[in-house]
Formats: sequence, C-alpha cells, structure tokens
Amino acid sequence: VQIVGDRFVFSSEVLFAPGAADLSRAGELEIAKVANILRGVIDEIPEGIEWVLQVDGHTDDVPVIEGARFADNWALSQARALSVVRYLTNFLGFPPERLSANGYGEYQPVNPADTPEARAQNRRIELKLTTR
Repeated sequence: VQIVGDRFVFSSEVLFAPGAADLSRAGELEIAKVANILRGVIDEIPEGIEWVLQVDGHTDDVPVIEGARFADNWALSQARALSVVRYLTNFLGFPPERLSANGYGEYQPVNPADTPEARAQNRRIELKLTTR
C-alpha cells in the first residue's frame, strides 16, 4: 500500500489473482488495515459534510483473454472495485451509502510506458475519501 497524494493505492497483485476480481485473503487483510485508519479519519468528519469513500479500479492495457470471465479491462476494473466495496460493507461494516465503486479500465494509467513495470503500476485499486 502506498499513499499517493490524497489516495491509498494498492497494487492489484496484492489484492487479486491475475484476471480475477475476488479479493484474496492477503488482499482482505491489506484493505482491513487501511479501513482501520480511515475509520479514525471518518469519525472526525463533522456532521453535515457529505463524504464518500471512492474505490477506483484500474488495469493495464493488455486485453483480457478471449472467453475470459470479463469482457474487457473496463469490466474487470469495475468488478474489482465492487469487490472491495462489498468487502468494506459486508465484512468491515462501512455504510454502503458512503461508498462508490468506479472502474476506469486502462484509461487512466499512472505510467504510460510500454514495459512490464509500467503495466504493473497501472494495475491498481485506489481509495480516496472525498465529498459527494
């Protein structure tokens, strides 16, 4: 997990198996660690401020394998974000009305280089506390 500006950034390899959207056990533990930090922050937000925890899924630009579970990287990124949101609500008790799941596919890379290292950086989940 890295803190980049106003976001917590998780490498997809930490959270998911390749091409999958189900959180791994290690991924659950990493999300839980950050959720505990966020709980402290959320408790300090004054009443009346409409906040939301935005969960953004991103992939690399390698097309999914034909016949795979997901039609494309956009669907995979959305499913991964939703998996994190469901874990936060179903197991960690976050209020669902305070969460959003967003999938960006390969369309917001942090590193546009055509290298394995750049593609790995682009496969990520970002958590950002923001207003509605």
